[in-house]
Formats: sequence, C-alpha cells, structure tokens
Amino acid sequence: MNSLNIRLPDDFHVHLRQGPAMAAYAATTARRFGRFMAMPNVTPPLTGPAALADYSRAVAAAVAASGYAATPLACFKLTPGMGREAVFSCAAAGAVAGKYYPAGATTNSSDGVPEPSAVAEELTAMQEAGLVLSIHGEDPSAPALERERAFLGVVDSIVGSYPRLRVALEHLSCAESVRAVLAWPERVAATITAHHLSFTIDDLLGGSLRPELFCKPVLKSAADRAALLEAAVSGSPRFFFGSDSAPHQPEAKAAGAAGCYTAPVALSLLAAAFEEAGALDRLEAFVSVSGARFYGLGPNPGVLRLRRESWTVPASVDGAVPPAAGRTLAWAAERA
Repeated sequence: MNSLNIRLPDDFHVHLRQGPAMAAYAATTARRFGRFMAMPNVTPPLTGPAALADYSRAVAAAVAASGYAATPLACFKLTPGMGREAVFSCAAAGAVAGKYYPAGATTNSSDGVPEPSAVAEELTAMQEAGLVLSIHGEDPSAPALERERAFLGVVDSIVGSYPRLRVALEHLSCAESVRAVLAWPERVAATITAHHLSFTIDDLLGGSLRPELFCKPVLKSAADRAALLEAAVSGSPRFFFGSDSAPHQPEAKAAGAAGCYTAPVALSLLAAAFEEAGALDRLEAFVSVSGARFYGLGPNPGVLRLRRESWTVPASVDGAVPPAAGRTLAWAAERA
C-alpha cells in the first residue's frame, strides 16, 4: 500500500503551552488534526471558568490564524479546593474533561492532587456533569520506571468509587496498564502516544542520550512497546490516540524538561508502527473514530492523506527538536 486516506484525525492530549510560541504549536497541530484537546497545566493553570475561557479564545485565535480548520477542546485542571461549583462552571464554559495530575508527577503539577480524597467533592461533581476524568497515571514517589504501574491502584480506587464517571488514563507506557484498562468497565479508556508506539528506553539512552525522547511517563521496554502496539491495532474502542505532544525550547530541554514534541511527526510514526503490525487498515479507527465516540463526538469533516514518501525530519520545528530529528521517515501526512 502506497497511500491511505482516512477521515481527519483527533488528538485527545496535546500541550500547546502559552505565550508567543503557542500560536506556532497550535498551527502545527491544526495542520494535521481536525480536533484536539489542549492540556491545562499552563501557568497560571486552568482551574476556573474565566481562565479556561481566556485560554480557549487564545487557542481558537491561533487556529484561525493558521488557516486550517480545527476544533480545540477545553480541559480544566483538577486541584484540591476548587469546589463543585467551579467544576460545573468549567463545564458551562465548554470543558469536556478535567485533568488529574498527581502532585509533583510532571511539568507544572506541584499544585496537583495528593490523593483522590482531596478532590472527592470535585470528582462527584464531574460525574454529575458527565465530564471525562483525564488522568496522568504516575506515582511520583515510585522509581521512575515503575511510576505508572504503581499508580494503577489509585486509578482502580477512583473507578470503583465513582461508578458513573468516565475515565481516560493518559499516555499508557507499560503492558500492565493495558491489562488494567481491559479489566475495568467500558467507561474506562486510554490514550496511547506515537512515541510510546515507536521507541523504547534503549532509543532514549541505550547509545547516546537523546533528550528529545525524554518524556513522562518514560519510554519502557520492547515488550511494553509490543503490548501497547497490540492494544492500538486491536480495534478495541478502549484505546485511541493522544499525542502528549509537549514542546520545549532548547534551553529547557537542556535543563532536563520532560516532553516530546511529536506534533510534526506523529502521524508518520503511527503509519510506520501500524504498517509494522500489518494493520494499516485499523489506523483510522485508532486516530479518527474511537476517541470521538468515547467523548460523544461526531466524526471530523475532511480527509487526511498518508502517502509513502521518504522525508527527513528537520532538526528543529517551531524552535523545538522533534523525535526522529534528522532521520528519514517512510510516510508523509497531509490534508487532502
């Protein structure tokens, strides 16, 4: 197969940051995705309706300026003490999800949730409002390679305590998480990234250190990658795409910032991974169908064309280094 047309895809987990660089990150995302959910761990955080509305307007303006038709989806940051009325107000302001960051787990999460009981009132309100709980599933007190696995018990307690709450466990990185998602009720789903489907910890540090591949959760073993790929190509509606694309300027990356700027290369990486698994015909379900259904959204209008065409990934895009920088990829992606 030398080309493949799919309905315009979704990205249900992307970081656009804030400030002057945000417009470029939004444009690069809108170029390839018909809809995307921007994460709320910006500074200041999106913890109330006013901040959420302001940020949504800024993202929408950046998308409009890009010349591409794309729909941003809003997500607020769940923090202890924000209260049930703030949850309902965020929903009224357009939020479709609230993000649970364990305190200290990743970028801008020091104000996150220490334990589920600290946001019991807010989780109850999210359940009542029909919002999705998006979870960064890592225990920051556990060893780096075990943090996702160590947090599965917390997710299990949330799933059991809120029987009508829809939950999206974000950016799976290990085989244990795949098995956990399949064991939970169907109202629990998960996103998988292009970099976790394409790289392992040996790519990150097996030869020379490659900072552009450092992310949280960290890349895992070849066996974990195989389990993630099996889940992604399975056709199960429980697994869908969220890039966790997270740009950092070079000075931040040099200081050890976690995040992979995959927006420029994600679809090319995905096409290669699905082709490796003999499942290119299932890529559309993973990127364009399953996530939309989980969030209760219709399909995007428009078509994305993937074609077999070798191209070299630039050393820098929008001032950030993407994964596979300098490498030749076999698939190119563009709107039809």
